[in-house]
Amino acid sequence: WSKEWKNKHYPEPSNPNQVESKPSIPGSLQDGTSENQSSAASLSSSVEEPKKKSTLGENTPRSKMTPENLERDYWDIVETQRHDIDVDYGNDVDTSEWGSGFPISDRGRSVTSPNFQDGQPNEDFPEPSFGTQEYYKETYWNLNNIPNSKNSVLRHLKVGINGINVPWLYFGCLFSTFCWHNEDNYMYSINYHHKGAPKQWYGVPGTKQDADGVERVFKSYLSMKMRDVPDLLHHITTSFSPRLLGQEGVRVCKLLQNSGEFIVTFPRAFHGGFSLGPNCGEAVNFALQDWIPHAVDASERYRTFARPSVFSHDRLVYTMAHHIGELRTPVICKSLSQELRRLMQEELLLRQKLIKAGVRDVSKDVDLPPNRLDKLDEESADYDDKRMCHSCKHICFFSAVCCECSDSKVSCLRHSHYMCRCSIN
Repeated sequence: WSKEWKNKHYPEPSNPNQVESKPSIPGSLQDGTSENQSSAASLSSSVEEPKKKSTLGENTPRSKMTPENLERDYWDIVETQRHDIDVDYGNDVDTSEWGSGFPISDRGRSVTSPNFQDGQPNEDFPEPSFGTQEYYKETYWNLNNIPNSKNSVLRHLKVGINGINVPWLYFGCLFSTFCWHNEDNYMYSINYHHKGAPKQWYGVPGTKQDADGVERVFKSYLSMKMRDVPDLLHHITTSFSPRLLGQEGVRVCKLLQNSGEFIVTFPRAFHGGFSLGPNCGEAVNFALQDWIPHAVDASERYRTFARPSVFSHDRLVYTMAHHIGELRTPVICKSLSQELRRLMQEELLLRQKLIKAGVRDVSKDVDLPPNRLDKLDEESADYDDKRMCHSCKHICFFSAVCCECSDSKVSCLRHSHYMCRCSIN
C-alpha cells in the first residue's frame, strides 16, 4: 500500500525546481535547518497540530515527503479515519535470540554475555579508548550493558528479562506506531536509532500532574473502553492526538529522532510516536537509584487493577538495602529507608490483624525456601511466580495466606478475605 499511497499523495514533480510552500511548525525539520538544531528546538516546543480537516480526502498531492507533511498526513489518518491502512511493524524482537545491533561485552557486563557472572561486572581493567571496537563492546551506552551499569538498580537482576534488561529490536516502516504508554514499573528507558528514516516522538513529563492529566484525558474520551479494560494504557494499543492532550492542559513535547541518536524517557513519562519510513531501533530499561518513589507508585498502581509486576518490588527494595553501601546520596538512603519502614509496618500490622481474626501461623511447620536478598536470580524469579496474590497479582514476598481448599491459590495479607468462602475456623 505504501508505494500506491506515496504515488498518490507525493507524485514526482513535473518541474524539478518546484518547491512547495508550507507553514512552519516549531521543532520540526525545515529546509536550511540542521538536524541537531531541529532536535534541540523540538525538546522545548509545544506540539502544534494541523487542523483536523483532512487534506488527504481532497486529493491535494504535496511535492515533498518532509517530516512535517508526513506528520500532518499521519494525524489526518488517525483522527478522521477516512482511510484504512495496514502497517507492518516488527516490534519486541528478542535480541538474545536474533542478535543485538550492539556488540556483546567480553567483560560480562551484559546478561547475554557468555561470561556473565552472578557477581558484579569486572571493573578492574581500564576503560577502552573511545572509538575502538573494544569501546563499543564495553561502554555502558551499549544497550546490552546499561541495565548493569554502576548506578543502575537493575544490576541486581541476574536473570534476563526480555525488554527490561535484555534489549528489544524494532523494525518499522512508514507510519509504524508505538502508542502512548509509560514503562513497566515506571522505569527509565533508552532507545537508540540504528539506521533508516527518522522517528517522530511525543512525550509528556513524568510529574504526577502531567501523567495524571494523560490518564484523565483517556478516561474522558474512552470512558467505556477503560471501564472494561482499566489498564488500557499499558496495552500500548491506543493512539491519541497530542493536539487533544494540549487542549486539555497536558504539556506535550515532540522530538524527531534521527539515525545515530539516543532518546531517554524518565519514570512515568508517557511517550508515543511513529516512524517516517523504514528503520531499525533498539530499546531497553534501566533504573537509577532515585527511581525508588516511582517504583512505589507503580507497585501500588498495579495492585489496583491486578497487573503483574515484571519483578517483585519488595524483593528488589530489600536487595538494595542489602547493598546499601552502593547508594550514592543521603536523599536516596532516606527514600529507601522510608519504603523499608512502610513495608515493614504494613506487614506487621496486617499479620497481627489476621492472627487475631483466627488465621493460623504455620510458618514454623512448613519448610519454605529462604528469600535471597543479595540478588534476584532465575531460581528466585521462579519462586516469586508461584506466590502471586490471586486478587491483586502482587508477589507475596514476606508472607502469604492460603487455605486447605486449594493447593495453589495464595493471597497477600490485604486480600485474604477475597480468596475463598471457607470459614477461618
